[in-house]
Amino acid sequence: MANENQGTASPSLNILAQYIKDLSFENPGAPRSLQARDKAPAININVNVNANPLTESDFDVVLSLSAEAKDGDKVVFAAELVYGGVFRITGFPQEHMLPVLFIECPRLLFPFARQIIADATRNGGFPPLMIDPIDFAQMFTQRVAEEQARAKVQAVPN
Repeated sequence: MANENQGTASPSLNILAQYIKDLSFENPGAPRSLQARDKAPAININVNVNANPLTESDFDVVLSLSAEAKDGDKVVFAAELVYGGVFRITGFPQEHMLPVLFIECPRLLFPFARQIIADATRNGGFPPLMIDPIDFAQMFTQRVAEEQARAKVQAVPN
């Protein structure tokens, strides 16, 4: 009886390393951009997640965040961060691997990336930009739907 579950390892997700791959902050209008303004600039935030296998169980997951603040057509500041983590993932069924890579891994990386962006904007002379929590599950579902739609379009003969 004790050997019944011996062949199945319990699922495990470990962070082996975290790193900044690329960090950029631009304040093109300084010092004028630092003056008090009547209204807050419009801020556009983009998020992307990519994952690449390193070994059979180790994966490099990269979270890319970019934020651009504009006042009209003038860029007030622009911040870009590519933040990665090396994850060891074992014991998960194959059908759960993509959700683990594209939902759980970026969810673990996000608080650190968010803090780096907040520190960069504060150090650039602005209030810290605290990016709202991101629904990585919804992002993943949307990405899968887009890829399925693209596959259907490509499968239709001309």
